[in-house]
Amino acid sequence: MPVITARNQVLELYAEAAERRWVVPCFCSENLTTTEAVLAATKAYGEKIGRHDLPITLAICNQYHHRTQSAYYTHTRRWDIGLRLFVADIGVLTAPGAPFARLRVMVHMDHTQHNSDRELLDGDLTPYSSIMYDASALPFEKNLAATRDFMARRGREIVVEGACDEIVEAERAEGQDVSQLTTPERGERFLRETGVDFIVANLGTEHRAGAADLTYHGGLARQIKARVGQRLVLHGCSSVTAEQVARLFDDGICKVNIWTALERDTAPLLFEDMLRNAAKVAGEEAVARWHKEGLLGPRAELKGRAALSHFATCHRQQIIFEAMQRLVMDYLALWYRV
Repeated sequence: MPVITARNQVLELYAEAAERRWVVPCFCSENLTTTEAVLAATKAYGEKIGRHDLPITLAICNQYHHRTQSAYYTHTRRWDIGLRLFVADIGVLTAPGAPFARLRVMVHMDHTQHNSDRELLDGDLTPYSSIMYDASALPFEKNLAATRDFMARRGREIVVEGACDEIVEAERAEGQDVSQLTTPERGERFLRETGVDFIVANLGTEHRAGAADLTYHGGLARQIKARVGQRLVLHGCSSVTAEQVARLFDDGICKVNIWTALERDTAPLLFEDMLRNAAKVAGEEAVARWHKEGLLGPRAELKGRAALSHFATCHRQQIIFEAMQRLVMDYLALWYRV
């Protein structure tokens, strides 16, 4: 079916998800391989559980200074071109007759910045199903004012999630007391005074984490839920173990965002494949030189000619694609239970 972008239809889908006790997953992407892996995994998981129209959200950040994913979507490094390619890819892959036409797909603009993304925020939002308006780096009172102003201007057009408190990236958080957890009082006030549809709360997770070694504060989430209802969005899911986020619906979480784990946990598999097939990837001469320099161990493939089957880009992309599919399906199994 066509990508779901109308505000009322998006909210209806979230209401349906709540009735089924589903948490809607939102996977960020900055390349076609990831975009298609998420769709392929959702289709495969839906077939497995007998639900061919599972809802899924694909997201991208724009001029978010921590990660400008729209610029990475294209080697022109132009965010405007990257956004058009991202939206176009999803449209082609979900069009009638396309492999993923039966899925209910939403497109989310993530971490849209109150200042650097003004051109986007003031522009055409019809290609998107929802948007995260992110003024969380501002002092709280200014965050409230900025988010309230955006809701007054565009809130009737698109589903909006607001960022109550900043969730910092792992590099900033390490060894520094810079991450403030969202309190129930603060969460309730943010929702009441801004009028956003959903709120992104800081519940102990972090963005762009190198390992899943943090603690998600589910008890705190339930306290906030008691005041605001099933309207919480969890970011930074890659920074905690899957076991910690298996029962998010009970905590008031309606949507969860994932990206880092898709890249972090698939890159080692590509690296291993290239090492095991070193000669096919780079040729015997290059491999012998790296072996002599101590870069390759004795178990690496040292003899043989470079082969198109292994040095072509599509081989590397296929390894990542299949690994991402498996990861996405594991996540879907946490939140789409039948």
